[in-house]
Amino acid sequence: MKNHGLYASRHGLEAAGLAGVADVYWNLPPAQLYEHTIRRGEAMLAAEGPLVARTGAHTGRSPNDRFLVRNPEATSAANIWWGDVNREFAPASFAALHKEVCSYLEGREVFVFDGYAGADPEYRLKVRIVNEVAWHNLFARNMFVREANGPTLEGHAPEFTVISAPGFEADPALHGTTSGTFILVDLEKRLVLIGGSSYAGEIKKSIFSVMNYLLPERGVLPMHCSCNYGPDGDTALFFGLSGTGKTTLSADSERTLVGDDEHGWSDRGVFNMEGGCYAKVIRLSPSGEPEIYATTRRFGTILENVVIDPANRRIDLDDGAHTENTRASYPLTQLARADLDGLAGHPNHVVFLTCDAFGVLPPISRLSEDQAAYHFLSGYTAKVAGTERGVTDPKATFSACFGAPFMPRHPGVYARMLAEKIRQHDARVWLVNTGWTGGSFGVGQRMALSHTRRMVRAALAGELEEVGYAADPFFGLEVPVRVSGVPDEILRPRSAWADAAAYDDRAGKLAEMFSENFSGFEEGVGERVRVAGPSPMRV
Repeated sequence: MKNHGLYASRHGLEAAGLAGVADVYWNLPPAQLYEHTIRRGEAMLAAEGPLVARTGAHTGRSPNDRFLVRNPEATSAANIWWGDVNREFAPASFAALHKEVCSYLEGREVFVFDGYAGADPEYRLKVRIVNEVAWHNLFARNMFVREANGPTLEGHAPEFTVISAPGFEADPALHGTTSGTFILVDLEKRLVLIGGSSYAGEIKKSIFSVMNYLLPERGVLPMHCSCNYGPDGDTALFFGLSGTGKTTLSADSERTLVGDDEHGWSDRGVFNMEGGCYAKVIRLSPSGEPEIYATTRRFGTILENVVIDPANRRIDLDDGAHTENTRASYPLTQLARADLDGLAGHPNHVVFLTCDAFGVLPPISRLSEDQAAYHFLSGYTAKVAGTERGVTDPKATFSACFGAPFMPRHPGVYARMLAEKIRQHDARVWLVNTGWTGGSFGVGQRMALSHTRRMVRAALAGELEEVGYAADPFFGLEVPVRVSGVPDEILRPRSAWADAAAYDDRAGKLAEMFSENFSGFEEGVGERVRVAGPSPMRV
């Protein structure tokens, strides 16, 4: 084994079973990772500086290939919410696959990043990311919290290790996986194995899942949300599933970004778990999202599955030929208004984002404490027609805590913690629909980003404390009767539809979907929360 790089840890790879690799490149800076990436033919250098990489067949996460090791004798076995999301994997099968992955990497080059998950030194986790692919290591460097001190890196002893070997595929019949792809988390061995997928997002989400298991034991709420704060230090959280606007709305020129995806809320305030952003960039607008757009033209950014002209090396963010899930990974240092310490105070506002393709939810509404618990457990958004074969109507998607695939514990654990913190710090909770208005997808139109920004800014600035509210007839939500700069008819979704009867039909159907989904949580919540959701019988 040959070690390369200025800061190789004294705690080598042997503990992770990787004694047979040929060359280990430790904690390389971006320029060197660029050179290795291009030398190895892994990605293309775009005209304005970013790397453009293809991830092959996997252009998104593979939730059906994710497993947690279940050791009946371990404490975690009783704490994990086992089921369709957190599926169990046998310890013996994990050990066998670990051995084969290590054998696969024998005689190969690997790239190592040592750093942290968590900006707050009190709660951070020391992580080590071992990559078969050089640009994946740059991704890890972008996304995790970096350590700048050389002697500290030399003494880095990881508390959790990820081994990513996308070139190795499992044999389902032999290894107990569902396909050749696998994302396996062993909480006792403190080890993650990833194979069969080049989608870099699996690396960061696996550690996010680990943090979501570990932090509640320390009284910290882990959250799938973005965070920013205003000139006066007022802090806002933005929860939401992919495509609802977490990154876009938190990257606000009038506020300072803390992070765009993963945070913890402790007794000390909010802290970012990451050191960078992982933004969707399909059809990104230079006028509507200038901060994010600028990063796609900078050295150090990785663009996943973005179309690039091989001759002139110009990128085309409007072209979704490879996937609609094109992504940019970039460090927070790329942004002009970002808190590089990754710390903020206790939230004054909590915003739940949904992209309602049915076009029936109000664009902004104020939630009571019980409604906040209901909608947090529901985690609603919708897919639009055409995104999946055979889908001709909007498709409701419910993901508890706005991030069920990453939550090892029962959703009720996180919901109770959020309710307690909202109550303790008197945070205002809002539901914001960034989806459709005036009709469902195909009939209405997407909510204008300028209107959504104006409504969110009004809420965070306290403007909506001074206006009246009216109850939505189907969803029981408190809707402001006026928001300066936003047409009044947009605030009342039924009025925005040309056919009120058609609206009633769609709203009633969505209310039924909410009720059906929430039936799985009814035993764990009180009566007030159970009745706080939508009801087709309200009118």
